[in-house]
Amino acid sequence: MDTNVLLVAEGKHEDASEECVLSCVARLQKIMQGEIVVLDDGYRMLGEYQHKLDARRGKGVGTVFLKWLLQRQSNANHVVQVAITEHANDCYKEFPVARLEPEFDPSDRKFPAVSNAHPSKPPILQAADCKWLRWWPELRAAGISVHFLCPDDVCRFYEKKFPQEPVPVLP
Repeated sequence: MDTNVLLVAEGKHEDASEECVLSCVARLQKIMQGEIVVLDDGYRMLGEYQHKLDARRGKGVGTVFLKWLLQRQSNANHVVQVAITEHANDCYKEFPVARLEPEFDPSDRKFPAVSNAHPSKPPILQAADCKWLRWWPELRAAGISVHFLCPDDVCRFYEKKFPQEPVPVLP
């Protein structure tokens, strides 16, 4: 799960629509009601979540979710950890499409690597990072799906960020 899902649910993405916030909140609540989260065993994802949200002070759903993860990180009924192999700074052996890795923000590379390292290749949840619209087709071809929780917002952000390009299709 991309960190922006937690941030949007926390109300920390000022350009996210109310529908996007509600979608992220609902998805995090659904996970907490009985789904399993896949994380890396090197604390990269949890570390990033904690860097962006203060589990001691925040009150929103993103922080509640982070606290839930921290409390259950060793409970296989809620969290499964997979190993990913860093062969260079923020580059992973498990990254599913080597050609795409340089295009990714270094901090985002762990998400496809974690998904690819797990036998069931769980989907990556994405809220507001429009660059993923460029990457999802090749990731899907490699067996990794990206679920866009805020399709209208991510398309709007893409139009604003890349005004000379047509908006890619959604999965």
